[in-house]
Amino acid sequence: MSHSNNGSLEAAEDVIVTLDCDQVLLPAGRRSLNSIRSHLETLALAGQRVLAEFSVDGAPQDLSSPLQARAFQRVDAVTIPLNELPLLLLTTAARQTARAQASVEAALTLVLINNQANARELWWILAGQMKEPVLTLSLMPENYCRQCCGTTFDKLRRWQLEQVSRIIRRVDATCEGPDNIPLSDALEKLVLPWLENLAQHIRLWLEATEAGARLGIKIASA
Repeated sequence: MSHSNNGSLEAAEDVIVTLDCDQVLLPAGRRSLNSIRSHLETLALAGQRVLAEFSVDGAPQDLSSPLQARAFQRVDAVTIPLNELPLLLLTTAARQTARAQASVEAALTLVLINNQANARELWWILAGQMKEPVLTLSLMPENYCRQCCGTTFDKLRRWQLEQVSRIIRRVDATCEGPDNIPLSDALEKLVLPWLENLAQHIRLWLEATEAGARLGIKIASA
């Protein structure tokens, strides 16, 4: 796939950038990873595609997280057409859920050995991570929700948002106590089970969508 650039773009002398195997000329001043990613995403969207893979010096990067500043020499990106976006969304949600699970597991002990102010701050960071996969799943097309989950998009989104907000409020309440033990217990008994159920739901949804793609089954329009 060809990705053309206009005459105002200049080649980066110290960085090689490719998009779908085609070398890309970067605008002047685009030297940070996030600026390069933004430029590649813009090129992809102009071609009715979205970024699916992004590697730096051969190492794959998680597109669901901000890119960390570092020295690099090469960036390679791969796009997919919009009709494959559901698979990308599900894969992203799965990664976000796994990251949240790992963070919560690490926090079980951390909240006990920190003072209340630090423990609360840690919980608020975790709360943000809990919301990420739910918001990602809210972008799934309506027709995929009906055929893969047996419910409408609106009902599924409402149910997921109500669940995560209810759990967050319950954990918030534990932060008002005199110590951090209730917070640790809530993370273990409320947050982790919810994330495990969400991970299983995403896994089944992803398997069904991947199987349909392999068999050439097209989800009917709503």
